[in-house]
Amino acid sequence: MISQLLVAHADVDTVALALARWQFGLTTLYHYLFVPLTLGLSFLVAVLQTAWVRTGKVKYLKLTKLIGKIFLINFAMGVVTGIVQEFQFGMNWSTYSRFVGDIFGAPLAMEGLLAFFLEATFIGVWIFGWNRLSKRAHLASIWLMAAASWLSAFFILAANAFMQNPQGFSYNAESFRAELTDIGAVVTNPIALNAFPHTVFGGVMFGGAVIIAVAAYHLARRQYVEEMLTAVKFGAWSVIGGFIAVAISGDTLGKAMVQAQPMKMAAAEGLFETSQPAAFSLLTIGTPDGKSELFSIKIPNLLSWLSTGDFNSQVEGINNLQEEYTAKFCGTGATDLAGNLIPTAQTCPAEGVFSPVIWITYWSFRWMIFFGAFAALIAVVALWLNRKGTDYTTIKPWAWKLAVWTPWLPLAGGLVGWVFTEMGRQPWIVFGLLTTESAVSPGVPSWAVAISLVLFTLTYGTLAVVEFKLMIKAAKAGPPEIVTTDDSSGTGEVDPEQLAVTY
Repeated sequence: MISQLLVAHADVDTVALALARWQFGLTTLYHYLFVPLTLGLSFLVAVLQTAWVRTGKVKYLKLTKLIGKIFLINFAMGVVTGIVQEFQFGMNWSTYSRFVGDIFGAPLAMEGLLAFFLEATFIGVWIFGWNRLSKRAHLASIWLMAAASWLSAFFILAANAFMQNPQGFSYNAESFRAELTDIGAVVTNPIALNAFPHTVFGGVMFGGAVIIAVAAYHLARRQYVEEMLTAVKFGAWSVIGGFIAVAISGDTLGKAMVQAQPMKMAAAEGLFETSQPAAFSLLTIGTPDGKSELFSIKIPNLLSWLSTGDFNSQVEGINNLQEEYTAKFCGTGATDLAGNLIPTAQTCPAEGVFSPVIWITYWSFRWMIFFGAFAALIAVVALWLNRKGTDYTTIKPWAWKLAVWTPWLPLAGGLVGWVFTEMGRQPWIVFGLLTTESAVSPGVPSWAVAISLVLFTLTYGTLAVVEFKLMIKAAKAGPPEIVTTDDSSGTGEVDPEQLAVTY
């Protein structure tokens, strides 16, 4: 049985492999429509509710209820779509599941039994505790829910980081498994530690952009002016702060990536030959075979600094790494941390090519940066248009209508960022240990994968329509009407009946 698995890539159904990859990619990206918004809005709703508890201003309570409703719709859909991800491991990637299950199981169990359990518990407390708990106790529930959602993201990223940079394992040739030896090494993987802030602050950007869009919709119609002027400023600062954090963590993540996966950085920059120092590519056009450069526009020395923090350091190129990997993974095979030999059959791609699809890696890296920077620019403009002393009525309605589309920018940045992360790792599913073509389920025919792909696509398409209609309906409804005992200042006591759950 094991010997059959080790040569599985020689007999793999290439159509089934392609369909399985498409299915996993589509369902993963679809699920990621909801994940960053959960990470961002859970935190931002907690901040808004904190502002209400501390100041007593009812406008913050209204925004908490409005944005909280959008958050809850998104959270429910994220849970539903996330379940499918785990089924695919057993259906289409059974060889991978068998190989890495011992490693993946630990952080995923922590995510399910600890983080998600806390999420589910405290979101329930928050929904039903409005007029049953004290202000501070109820506020604590949303902060704990936000912390749990971030903790959940960390465990998922720790599992993914093993695929990028395997640590804390030993290889068992008899059982064809990577076995966990050090859970501490898994959860402190440099890729995970750097990807975590990059991911959650990307979510803060997305959440802030959604708040801008909701506020812009109502300001274009001159509705709920006091609340929406506050919301647009809060959303804009969230986007700007999130972008700064994403940029800083992206730099540290890039340096960790170079250490773990130098081929990904070489492909991201279209760097074909090892260079010292290395220039950052603004535009590179290569030959059709992806082996050499035809034309480029570059900034001298910048890639060296981005890769290592040293403007004069050496950065390895695609062709040089191809030779190195061919000798290591197709000649004698890889070794685990203990020096045990990994069979060449699972480390050498059938085509013998160790670089990803270069144009996808190259452009996804740049579009990721562009979308994030453009969203931050819109946030800066929004703050400028709403600076102190500005009469908001002088702002043209078309500017607000344009701002409504802001959320698509950080969302697109996150999606292409994951395309870069996952496709830039190819041909590996677990870097240096198992190729993607060796990981697919050997007994699943292409027609079966095609049927599930079509059904998932249709189902997800339907859910997407329902999701966006519900969120748009909630956003258009505006904040609830809440009357205090002091209407002039908006800081009076709120009738407990008005705090009853209205979700």
